[in-house]
Amino acid sequence: MRIAHRHCLMPLLALLGACSPLSLFNGLVPKDSGTELAARGVSYGGDARQRLDVYVPAGAAKTPRPVIVFFYGGSWNSGDRAGYAFVGRALAAKGFVTVIPDYRLVPAVVYPGFVEDGASAVRWARAHAKDYGGDGGRIVLAGHSAGAYIAAMLAVDGRWLGADRKAVRGLAGLAGPYDFAPFDKDASRAAFGQWPHPAETQPVTHADAGAPPALLLTGAEDTTVKPRNSKALAAKLRAAGVAAELKAYPGIGHVGILTAIARPFRGKAPVLADVVAFAEQVTR
Repeated sequence: MRIAHRHCLMPLLALLGACSPLSLFNGLVPKDSGTELAARGVSYGGDARQRLDVYVPAGAAKTPRPVIVFFYGGSWNSGDRAGYAFVGRALAAKGFVTVIPDYRLVPAVVYPGFVEDGASAVRWARAHAKDYGGDGGRIVLAGHSAGAYIAAMLAVDGRWLGADRKAVRGLAGLAGPYDFAPFDKDASRAAFGQWPHPAETQPVTHADAGAPPALLLTGAEDTTVKPRNSKALAAKLRAAGVAAELKAYPGIGHVGILTAIARPFRGKAPVLADVVAFAEQVTR
């Protein structure tokens, strides 16, 4: 893609809301080379939404590669793994076996259904990473928006993964909602409003010394999931003695922090470089 095409994509980005699928964007942007879609639509559960894709670096490795499980966003009510090939290939090109799961959505499920699906996908990754050249004992959980919420809950709340949480070496959250009770938006009310104890649904409630290191990234101009969410979780983790790095990118909003992972937009913010550097560090 020539540089001129980059400007042609800007109107598209303006139309992409926080809850919109990114399939059109994914179809237009160039992907990183040197990667393979090693598995498509693999089942990790009995529901049609419980499927995942696996992206890997091309070629054999001398030692098993670390694994990133990436959960996409969409207000817990939309999204499709097919729209995130640009993320899977970007991370695979940096040397990671990358798993991108679908998960059940509102209204078919409400909290904790999508968190339970996330846990099942991580257990699958731990058990099957070796089949794709990965190390199931070195997993980084990552995600954007509602997906960052799922990743955070799995990382900080030991109820969901149990003994499998010991394989989680780090959390990389992009524009995640971690401290958003009481529920004052339609999407959060639909997903969490029926739960009798709202505080139990919040990552900040559960963050303690048992959590893995975290990289919490936010856009300074994010008005959808405000930066205070990342600040609150970082503060709670640090108070518990957990390493938590917080970065706010100037001029970046809620969607821009995700699209900055795509090749034509990496000059907007070093999101990919920061996630990769963190994942490499915690999986050594």
